Amino acid sequence: MIKAASKRLTPVPAQYETVEERVMIKPETKRLITVPAVYETVKEQVMVKPEGKRLVEVPAVYENVTEDYVIEPAYTKTEVSQPKFETVTERVEVKPASTKWVKKKADANCLSANPDDCLVWCLVEVPAEYQTITKRVNKGCDGSGVADAGCTKTIQVPAKMGKRTVRKVKTPATTREEVIPAEYKTMTVRKVKTPATTREEVIPAEYSTVKKQVLKTPATVKEEEIPAEYATVTKQVLKAPATTREEVIPAEYKTVSVKAVKAEATTRTEPVPAEYTTVTKRRLVKPGGFTEWREVLCGDKVTGYTIRQIQQALVKAGYDPGPIDNVMGTRTKAALTKFQKDKGLPVGNLDFETLKALGVNY
Repeated sequence: MIKAASKRLTPVPAQYETVEERVMIKPETKRLITVPAVYETVKEQVMVKPEGKRLVEVPAVYENVTEDYVIEPAYTKTEVSQPKFETVTERVEVKPASTKWVKKKADANCLSANPDDCLVWCLVEVPAEYQTITKRVNKGCDGSGVADAGCTKTIQVPAKMGKRTVRKVKTPATTREEVIPAEYKTMTVRKVKTPATTREEVIPAEYSTVKKQVLKTPATVKEEEIPAEYATVTKQVLKAPATTREEVIPAEYKTVSVKAVKAEATTRTEPVPAEYTTVTKRRLVKPGGFTEWREVLCGDKVTGYTIRQIQQALVKAGYDPGPIDNVMGTRTKAALTKFQKDKGLPVGNLDFETLKALGVNY
């Protein structure tokens, strides 16, 4: 714009008419005198490019540093020791305790005249038979006596470390915002120094006895628009703001040889074959039996007190055992045999069935 829009005042003259009367032919009036605007030429700075901003890339700063790295990672290893063996002597039962039937004379004072009637089967206890053997026993490695105890020991092997120099980012890449100042151009323009105005002047009234003109329409001022004047100038405007673009800087690698654990340490149990010795044992396959089972009182179990009870029971039952003398005499045997025959009991031995029939408690 080389000239700003303004306004100017254009005077519109008053209109008069003539009347026939004696009046003031020309009253006192006022007149507006146009005072034109005063212009001046000045130099003015016009902005041809507005202030802007731009992003300036600040590159990353690198430094070489020395760091530790693992050459060989920590691992565990297992040490296996041989167990201690001890030779011990052990008594092994080769034949368990058992019982057997032995035919022997039950009582020296047998009742029967037949010697076979005086023989009875007695159940005799046979003690167990043992054999002493020598064997090696695994006592472990820690002295506890438990087989293979303490024979496996796990050892922690620390990692092996090394030093290497690597290039690392000390300060990452950034952007810095810079202000681009606006650009101005000095141009000569015409500006209103003093705007147009009106000055009012007083016109004195005129008197006469003649016809006079009377103010029909007072003078006015008409305001006219004066268009602004423009000039075409070229200037830079912001089309797209500045931005940043991130670029990936590939990492640098270096191949180093390291020792890695391929398989964890384990323990493998190897069986040590046992040592055996052959011993011969006798076992009861089938117990012996009899066609007829009778429980008799063996000779060492027949006491004087038992004989006395038998004699008293025979007397009570109506038999004559002779004198009550605690002796298994001829008369006592005869009375006992007769009692067995009368009662239908087995004859020849002093069995428990006969004692029960007599009422003798044994």
